[in-house]
Amino acid sequence: MVLLLVLYHSQEYGNTKAMAEAVAEGAQTTGTKITLVNTNENRLDIEQFRQFDVVAFGSPDYYSYIAGGLKVFVDDFYIARKINRQGLEDKPYGLFYSHGGGGSVREPFEKLFRMLRIGPKIGKTVESYGSPNSKVLEECRVLGQQLVENSKK
Repeated sequence: MVLLLVLYHSQEYGNTKAMAEAVAEGAQTTGTKITLVNTNENRLDIEQFRQFDVVAFGSPDYYSYIAGGLKVFVDDFYIARKINRQGLEDKPYGLFYSHGGGGSVREPFEKLFRMLRIGPKIGKTVESYGSPNSKVLEECRVLGQQLVENSKK
């Protein structure tokens, strides 16, 4: 069974949540278990992260950077990896984000996750200006499919 984590931050308008749900929708196949975690509501225990085979990360663009809740995960990941790398690497991952007009988070978002060396990046980074339209939601579904197809199991 493929274990997919969709870790995202969403609060005010729910745009990133809609994208996260579309990623999960696209990944729904026989033999896939999907866990959605909104960092605005819960902090993911890094030990839980080890169990997942593949991951999608989503964030709104907050002044050209990712949301604080997702940054907390990045910090936790970095510290945990220094102690014990087992189960923290070689996970295919994808990225998605929403913005209200800036959209400048793409480069630092992609660079940050590249530097973490979680695993290979799958697909293109999906972007939504404001509320995701049908094209963006379909891109998210495709990302979900690609993540499952590229998982190790």
